Amino acid sequence: MKTWFITGASRGFGRELTVQLLARGDRVAATARHPEQLDDLAVGSGDRLWRGRLDVTDTEQLRSVVDAAFAELDRIDVVVSNAGYGLFGAAEELTDAQIDHQVATNLTGPIQLARAATPHLRAQGGGRIVQMASIGGQIAFPAMSLYHATKWGIEGFWESAAAELAPFGIDVMIVEPGVARTDFGGTSAALGPPSDDYADGPSGALRDALSGRAAPLPAPGDPVKIARAVIDAATDAEVPTRLTLGSDAYALGVAALGDRLEALRAARERALSTDADEPERGVLR
Repeated sequence: MKTWFITGASRGFGRELTVQLLARGDRVAATARHPEQLDDLAVGSGDRLWRGRLDVTDTEQLRSVVDAAFAELDRIDVVVSNAGYGLFGAAEELTDAQIDHQVATNLTGPIQLARAATPHLRAQGGGRIVQMASIGGQIAFPAMSLYHATKWGIEGFWESAAAELAPFGIDVMIVEPGVARTDFGGTSAALGPPSDDYADGPSGALRDALSGRAAPLPAPGDPVKIARAVIDAATDAEVPTRLTLGSDAYALGVAALGDRLEALRAARERALSTDADEPERGVLR
């Protein structure tokens, strides 16, 4: 039996992970802004379901909940940073408060969770951190600029932090799903105030799709299968640094990375032309 800590466990991938982990006999420290939404999962779970009230934008509360979970459960094998949401609209349309909250939830929150959990994981001799990210951390669509900013940001954070944590036996896995059949574009989403200047562009089209005035966005991903794949990968002997899930995520990722690599190679001559003519000299001491 393994013990998992999950943020945003009341809905979407967080809830599905909690359901499957309890069904396989594991223990889950499930946290959410409204932990009462997990009451139904408590039936029959006994002490294998530990619940905590947590808003990841409240750093003091986050540290307190993480400390309490490790203290009461003794050991946590896998920390899952899952809490997050989508913010839609052109960058100019968004309010200052919406921008601040998006960054606080999707970027600062996961960073502070990592900082809070790391001392405990190091003290117990290791563990694993799973970051539920998005293929939106490798590609970008218009009218989602702030969402992409947080997802690209968390990828960069973990690319660096994973190397820092490896000597302590702490493994990191970044999960990059595509669009799945969760409430990502529904109650979990936020929209900036609409502007007539953007009504006929990508922002207006996205609003129409999310509101039902136009065809909905394709969502090939099955949350049940995605959660199962995450659990399987997180419990393998070795975890991949990145786990891309969904046919759309795979196709978009391959295309975006291929285009960037092609553009980089095309710029090789100009890139190399900016090196200094003289060999680098050591710093005088």
